[in-house]
Amino acid sequence: MKIYQVGGAVRDALLGLPVHDRDWLVVGGTPEAMVAQGFTPVGRDFPVFLHPRTHEEYALARTERKSGHGYQGFTVYTSPDVTLEEDLARRDLTINAIAAPADWTGAEAVFDPYHGVADLHAKVLRHVTEAFAEDPVRILRVARFAARFTDFSVAPETMALMQSMVQAGEVAHLVPERVWQEISRGLMQAQPERMFAVLRACGALAVLLPELDRLWGVPQRADYHPEVDTGLHTMLVLGQAVQQQAPLAVRWACLVHDLGKGTTPADVLPRHIGHEQRSSKLLRTVGQRLRVPTDCTELADVVAREHGNIHRSGDLNAAALVRLLERGDAFRKPARFADALLACECDARGRLGMEEDAYPQRQHLLAALAAAQGVDTASVAQAAVDRGARGEAIGKAVATARAQAVQAWLGQAASETPSGDGCTAAPKEPPTCLS
Repeated sequence: MKIYQVGGAVRDALLGLPVHDRDWLVVGGTPEAMVAQGFTPVGRDFPVFLHPRTHEEYALARTERKSGHGYQGFTVYTSPDVTLEEDLARRDLTINAIAAPADWTGAEAVFDPYHGVADLHAKVLRHVTEAFAEDPVRILRVARFAARFTDFSVAPETMALMQSMVQAGEVAHLVPERVWQEISRGLMQAQPERMFAVLRACGALAVLLPELDRLWGVPQRADYHPEVDTGLHTMLVLGQAVQQQAPLAVRWACLVHDLGKGTTPADVLPRHIGHEQRSSKLLRTVGQRLRVPTDCTELADVVAREHGNIHRSGDLNAAALVRLLERGDAFRKPARFADALLACECDARGRLGMEEDAYPQRQHLLAALAAAQGVDTASVAQAAVDRGARGEAIGKAVATARAQAVQAWLGQAASETPSGDGCTAAPKEPPTCLS
């Protein structure tokens, strides 16, 4: 029984990157032998065991045979006679099909039957064997690796194979949870835009996220969007989210905030009247289909519905500002509203030539929220009740008090800002997705 390091740990070590998790492969072992040495079995689909001290996972060498559609449609075979080379052959990319001794320090030779080291040097993402085509998840993995390894390219033969997989209908069999898992991980990589470029190139995006795919080629007003193309704008917004080191929910909101523009009637273009509500409806449909976490969907919904109003917030009076805060649920969930403002800043800067533009609306609305939060709503509500107010009338009294507090802040801020300019006012032409 021999133990090897395999997969990402070996790849990242060869690239000089930090290694966080190690994958261990056992060749020549049996479940009985592993248990006898103190390992705990945990694998459900194939034999995987936890080390008795480190609790790291050790998998028995195996081969796989296609027996159905999707990534679950496999028959797994494990036996002491499965060789290291046979196990590596079932892996997705050559750069992930490299093995090293268990005590490898980086100086010793690695076992590289599929020339993964050469592809690391050439910066190429290449499939190991034609068996790649049996698992559609591998398309998502290649796209995610393209987002992580930003100077790597997909081998032409691998792209052709992925295109044939899409045409054969394999991608349609992916389970929603796995699609979201790969997309969410890709969104957190260095250049998530590259993930969507790969998915578009092979045709998978049109199957997995048609609502996003149709944005490419949809024009916008050039005076507000020099990049014109809505798909390009979306990728620029996503790039801004990366620069801001935004969390996953913000990046997802950036990705789906303009989905409604893909359904704008042709005779209206390049204007997009009512796209905000269409975007909200579409992103919720996508969220249900892909089992997107609730926090991601809810934030994206606020951004989709309100980003135009947030962009124009410097022109709003106190009462309108309070209504905007209420629609964004800012009083109950101020942290989420702050994330919505971050996504809107990314949206405003996600335009060609405007990447470094100031975005005073973010601080403007945070300050307005702070002013409104200073109101003792319990006292205001009680006073309204004492006057005989009931139901909606009490809520209106609270909103009025908040608007008065915001108005007082606006007056003070204006008196402290020369010519009324600065962080409390929006630009003369606020960045917006104009209808």
